[in-house]
Amino acid sequence: MSLTRWTHMASGWFKQGLPGYCAFCLTPGQASSGWCQECFDQLPWNHHACCQCKEPLSHVSITTSHRLCDHCQVGRPAFNSMAAELLFEGPVRELIHDFKFHASPRAGMLLLELMLAKAPRCLGEGLLPVPMHVVRARERGFNQSHWLSEQLGKRVALPVINAECIKQLPSQHTLSRQERAKNLLGAFRMTDSVPAHLTIVDDVVTTGATVQALAEVALQAGAKRVDIWAIARTPLAHS
Repeated sequence: MSLTRWTHMASGWFKQGLPGYCAFCLTPGQASSGWCQECFDQLPWNHHACCQCKEPLSHVSITTSHRLCDHCQVGRPAFNSMAAELLFEGPVRELIHDFKFHASPRAGMLLLELMLAKAPRCLGEGLLPVPMHVVRARERGFNQSHWLSEQLGKRVALPVINAECIKQLPSQHTLSRQERAKNLLGAFRMTDSVPAHLTIVDDVVTTGATVQALAEVALQAGAKRVDIWAIARTPLAHS
């Protein structure tokens, strides 16, 4: 079964739960990882990306900018590096949607395993989930970044460091990079003590404005280095 066909059937499979089978093609005997190697290799990997912020790049951009996107060439972000090894498309998009909006445990665990399969070499001294405003959290009932941070923290033996969102933000979906950055001014504050090296955890990075704003707050609170660990980046045509 192709990955394209899988995207139309994903929600039903994840809700039923199929332990011991590849989540993508239903091949049996995949209890240890949740996928077969062929499907894993066919996932939309973010191979051609900025080495600083992981924004997807065209082949032309890569050869002319030494793997730095235009934004990072003009001004480096507040964070040191980003790990976002997948693109937010195809089966990855379906998985994240099922996890984020339907709180699917199986989708969440598969995404967790995919993150760990391509984990950064250095994760610092704590994981910082992107916080959600209390009103939005009440409406959704689930903060996917916090859940990921807690689960990852258990697996890599790191504490979860908390911040809070103190500004009710409008939907960022249709906004430009500049508009998102403006909306996020004064949106976050740290509530826990900040270690010297933090890793911010999120599900999807689009323009990077949210993690940039949170990284700036962490640095102001005393962090010396901030990295980002996300599941996926939005493809170039949509960012």
